[in-house]
Amino acid sequence: MSEPLAQDFDLDVVVIGAGYGGFDAAKHAAENGLRTAIVEARELGGTCVNRGCVPSKALLAASGRVRELNDRTRLARLGIHSGGATAQRQPMADHARQLVDTMRTSIGKTLKRLGVQVLEGRGRLNGPHGVVVRSARGIEREITAAHVIVATGSEPFVPRGIALDGHTVFTSDEALELSWLPSWIAVVGSGYIGLEFADIYTALGCEVTLIEALDQLMPSFDEDIRKLATRHLIEARDIDTYTGVLASKVTPGSPVQIELRHAASKELVDTLEVDGVLVATGRAPVSRDLNLASMGVATERDFIPVDEGLRVLKDGQPVEGLWAVGDVTGKLMLAHAAAAQGIAAVENILGHGRTMDYRSIPAVTFTHPEISSVGLTQEQARQEATEQGFELGSVRSYFRANAKALAEAEGDGLMKLLFRRDNGRVLGAQIYGLHAGDLIQEVANAMAAGQSVQQLSRAVHTHPTLSEVVEVAYKQAAATLSS
Repeated sequence: MSEPLAQDFDLDVVVIGAGYGGFDAAKHAAENGLRTAIVEARELGGTCVNRGCVPSKALLAASGRVRELNDRTRLARLGIHSGGATAQRQPMADHARQLVDTMRTSIGKTLKRLGVQVLEGRGRLNGPHGVVVRSARGIEREITAAHVIVATGSEPFVPRGIALDGHTVFTSDEALELSWLPSWIAVVGSGYIGLEFADIYTALGCEVTLIEALDQLMPSFDEDIRKLATRHLIEARDIDTYTGVLASKVTPGSPVQIELRHAASKELVDTLEVDGVLVATGRAPVSRDLNLASMGVATERDFIPVDEGLRVLKDGQPVEGLWAVGDVTGKLMLAHAAAAQGIAAVENILGHGRTMDYRSIPAVTFTHPEISSVGLTQEQARQEATEQGFELGSVRSYFRANAKALAEAEGDGLMKLLFRRDNGRVLGAQIYGLHAGDLIQEVANAMAAGQSVQQLSRAVHTHPTLSEVVEVAYKQAAATLSS
């Protein structure tokens, strides 16, 4: 247990924001004996628990069951004949809401058990050691701390020209409530949020149109994974698509009016009338009301600059006692990355010296089947190989050669492994297929440990399991080095 850091302040640590990054920071600080408080203007758990990861996975789980039960071709291969399944919207929404309540309650109990003060209200900085908390009734109080950790997260980004009404034109925040199912819905953006909701809506019988401003769908994904996923998750589901066009104007109503313009020329391409529009154009950091400018801290597109240890930077130099973690830093906008940053920041406050290894943090898109990745894409790896002067290695492992995948009648899948041919170090991996989100963790752990494909190829994997897809990739990669 640590001694209090300074007697001149009310507390040792104050955290602004009770999402995953803020929660883990406060939890770790309290577990190490630091006098800790956490400030939250909305619900404990932040975006992930209340409006993101947790409820979306509940809806994906339920809609995924509907998809499975209605996939008569796959069921027939297993010798099963089903009359199909129908979904009840409200019970599905209730399932998601109950899960949110359970997780939020658990967070509250954990903070209380550890003695963390929970301060309800909106926090803003008053210098690097002061936090002014404004309650919903407008009452303000200031609390001081030796260290302040900013963990204010992010919110949906809505481009100009798109008007929200929260019902016919909405973001993922409202979509998770599943208050209704539009017969025809347009999804603006084909990143992971857009793909997951397209998965949900098509499973529940909605007609979907994907609108992407860039010239190709799924622009942030690896090229080979993108081709396979596009074929199965979009084209096979008869989803209408537009690429290279902007939803330049979206007007709520019944129907919703959408003007589509060419992304480059801005010429009118088409107009659509749909029942609903989900805006899935990414997320923006929440930092504007923190009073950072008063301390001379300049944000970059509203992201807070931090060093390797999560210290907030002013003109490239750390501000004493001020830290930032999670989406607001713009490093990796993932809940588990935020949690790891929160712990790392507290470790540095304790003097233990921690930095983040962002390359070994995996990401998952929870479609059916899933898409996962860690480290570099092939395009990024090629560039690094050119810059650093090493030869890039790449191998593929297919689910259609895996006994467990075939037993599940889920043979459509691919893993791509990227590595250095000079030392065998893993640079990245991408997986499309059944339980890709679980499989990627094995590669992420190997990258974090700095293991080579030669070492990894000697590990024995259980047969028959999907993990053998990873084993085959490791062995193929090692064989290319010894040949």
